[in-house]
Amino acid sequence: MAIAVRSSRAGGSGGVGAGFRSLFSYRIFISALFSLLFIATVSVLLTSRPPPTHHHSRLPSGANAYMHRTFLALNSDPLKTRLDLIYKQANDHITLVKTYAAYARKLKLENSKQLKMFDDLAKNFSDLTSKPSLFETDGNLDEDVLRQFEKEVKDRVKFARLMVAESKENYDNQLKIQKLKDTIFSVSESLGKAKKNGALASSIAAKSVPKSLHCLAMRLVEERISHPEKYKEELPKAEFEDPSLYHYAVFSDNVIAVSVVVRSVVKNAEEPWKHVFHVVTDRMIVAAMKVWFRMRPVEGGAHLEVKAVEDYSFLNSSYAPVLRQIESAKKQRFNFEKTTENVTKDGSNMKLKNPESMSMLNHLRFYLPEMYPKLHKILLLDDDVVVQKDLTGLWKIDLAGKVNGAVETCFGSFHCFSQYLNFTHPLIKERFNPKACAWAYGMNIFDLDAWRREKCTETYEEWQNLNEDRTLWKLDALPPGLITFYSLTKSLDKSWHVLGLGYNPSISMDEINNAAVIHYNGNMKPWLDIAMNQYKNLWTKYVDNDMEFVQMCNFGV
Repeated sequence: MAIAVRSSRAGGSGGVGAGFRSLFSYRIFISALFSLLFIATVSVLLTSRPPPTHHHSRLPSGANAYMHRTFLALNSDPLKTRLDLIYKQANDHITLVKTYAAYARKLKLENSKQLKMFDDLAKNFSDLTSKPSLFETDGNLDEDVLRQFEKEVKDRVKFARLMVAESKENYDNQLKIQKLKDTIFSVSESLGKAKKNGALASSIAAKSVPKSLHCLAMRLVEERISHPEKYKEELPKAEFEDPSLYHYAVFSDNVIAVSVVVRSVVKNAEEPWKHVFHVVTDRMIVAAMKVWFRMRPVEGGAHLEVKAVEDYSFLNSSYAPVLRQIESAKKQRFNFEKTTENVTKDGSNMKLKNPESMSMLNHLRFYLPEMYPKLHKILLLDDDVVVQKDLTGLWKIDLAGKVNGAVETCFGSFHCFSQYLNFTHPLIKERFNPKACAWAYGMNIFDLDAWRREKCTETYEEWQNLNEDRTLWKLDALPPGLITFYSLTKSLDKSWHVLGLGYNPSISMDEINNAAVIHYNGNMKPWLDIAMNQYKNLWTKYVDNDMEFVQMCNFGV
């Protein structure tokens, strides 16, 4: 039993020893295998060197690429990484420069200096990147050579960026469009302000009384006061109501201007003694006007009477709607107290603030049959016209039953009814054609018999009452004239009346010389310093320079 046990133990001990030795031998084998593998790997890593990389060489893909990057990471050279970055930067800017060069060609800028600069820069980049290898014979980089190469690339990159920055604005369409819009807006705003300021300055210059005119009026009144016996009122002449003569109506408070109109008519008339002038002014100037024509009688035996508006007793606010409108406190405040503010806000609405448009002298033309009840025809002349030919032919024109003979001023859509009347108002829209041609005041031959038959004064007053709130037209004489004589106006040949000498510098002298009447309508009146020189002498040659007060007041004509 004991033997059996020992034998059993002995046998067991021998088996365990054999197993241990077998396990120890396996471990040694495995360790040796791993050691050999490690040594082989280290040997491969130490003895292998990847070939130098170049920016043009192709990189492996997939697992090979991973192994390649692993070897590069284990055996990296900072100078090579730096070189790769330099090449990448250079190639990026080559692409950018070529893109701008291509766009320049698309815009047909082949001959431009800018395109040449882009092409040259792209070529310089290409030449730079295709230089011989920067590596030394042993495959390493020379840091000094790399530094020089980097400096050249950076210089070209800097220059390329400057060129692109300067050109970007030209090639970026959105930026160009926005800049153009900003420029247009700025110019339009400046132009609007300039127009308003110009309109205000022009209005002030045109409507202010020049010192010379004020001086003349004062001298004439002084003469009247100093010698009252010379200027006693005369009895009316029979010629003033003789319908067989040629009658003219001139409504003005400008003494020198009326004198020029009368002198120009008489000097060009074939039979001046048959011409009769009816001058109406306001009560402030009537004395000066009478003294002038007493001191300087009309030549050629022509006849002239001077009256004030107040001499026509029927012209009162209860009879004439326009007088009621002019005298209303509301209109006075609207036109005078806010003149400066409104003018600067709306230069196109200048007539509304013009005191002349509020003067009754500007509206007397609608009461001609009542003022001259015994006359059949009368010629209305503004005070800013000059007559160059005999006008008696106007009385011989057959007006075909119409009331007003005038020269039309429209061309295209300019100077049509739509420019003067408010066609958004139903009363205007229903009764008038917006494309109807407008005509001009300044020289108008009126058939007073036809006027009375058509009841034109009543028509005028009816529309003036409808326009109490000024919604049909602004306060002026032409719009109600267009309404009053709508379909009652005979168009005259344009050679009878040439307009625009007060604002248009491009009227041909042939047209002016052939005209019977030239009209200085506009702000540049011939008696003002702002008159256009090329037309001024046509007016000044009729100024009575021999009149002593004209010389004393320094008219400078």
